[in-house]
Amino acid sequence: MKMTATTSRPSTQTGGAMGAADKAAAMNQSPSLAQRWRGSSNLIPALLFLGLFFLAPLIGLLLRGVLEPVPGLGNYEQLFANSAYARVLLNTFSVAGLVTLFSLLLGFPLAWAITLVPKGWGRWILNIVLLSMWTSLLARTYSWLVLLQASGVINKALMAMGIIDQPLEMVHNLTGVVIGMSYIMIPFIVLPLQATMQAIDPMILQAGSICGASPWTNFFRVFLPLCRPGLFSGGLMVFVMSLGYYVTPALLGGAQNMMLPEFIIQQVQSFLNWGLASAGAALLIVITLVLFYFYLKLQPESPVGASNAR
Repeated sequence: MKMTATTSRPSTQTGGAMGAADKAAAMNQSPSLAQRWRGSSNLIPALLFLGLFFLAPLIGLLLRGVLEPVPGLGNYEQLFANSAYARVLLNTFSVAGLVTLFSLLLGFPLAWAITLVPKGWGRWILNIVLLSMWTSLLARTYSWLVLLQASGVINKALMAMGIIDQPLEMVHNLTGVVIGMSYIMIPFIVLPLQATMQAIDPMILQAGSICGASPWTNFFRVFLPLCRPGLFSGGLMVFVMSLGYYVTPALLGGAQNMMLPEFIIQQVQSFLNWGLASAGAALLIVITLVLFYFYLKLQPESPVGASNAR
């Protein structure tokens, strides 16, 4: 009994010493609150820059929407109640939706082709897509203006083939805007989609074929769901960018097909109506934040979606 007592005492002391050592090591590994604040102090210049040159002008712009010309929500009421302004909102969402749809329909097979072809050819095709994205936006828009006009190459080719008898009106309307913006937005669909497709393991598709799935079933039940992150990110990017695009709709569109960015510019430059322009800008910001929230919610790996799933 004595030997047992004497032998158990050193083990207890050793265990206590080891526990104290573990606690000391854990305290040394986890930084204290002062250390965290000392590390975050490096962010102060960047936060001051963003607050001074981004947040302050943005807050001032948003305040004008509720303070000018009379304090209240009159600008927002006018934006939705006036039929002309409501048509501007309808044009904006219609063009953004159509551009997103056509960009997905055209960008998906292009991204698939870049993934399937040999690496050398795929790299060349991807470089061409990047080169088109890096070309001047104004030059690309004017090129479509030349191609789509009544005496342009497209109308002349269609008339030479006997498809049409008279030139089609494809500029200064929504048709030209959708065509020009879809061409500009295709790279923003191809890049995230191609990265998503490149990361898909081909063995997954082979496993579906071995299990008896037809090519169409394998595509719609296996491949397409795996491409969902690229489709969501690319589609959201194109839709949000289309909502705020100005140059292409201004050159290829008409006065009857005005979009919200053109409306904001007109209210500021022509009518000096900062209140109504600020209301339109606030509407774009709110729409962007709402869409970004739903994007995070639909993404399976997002913290918002994970918290909702719990």
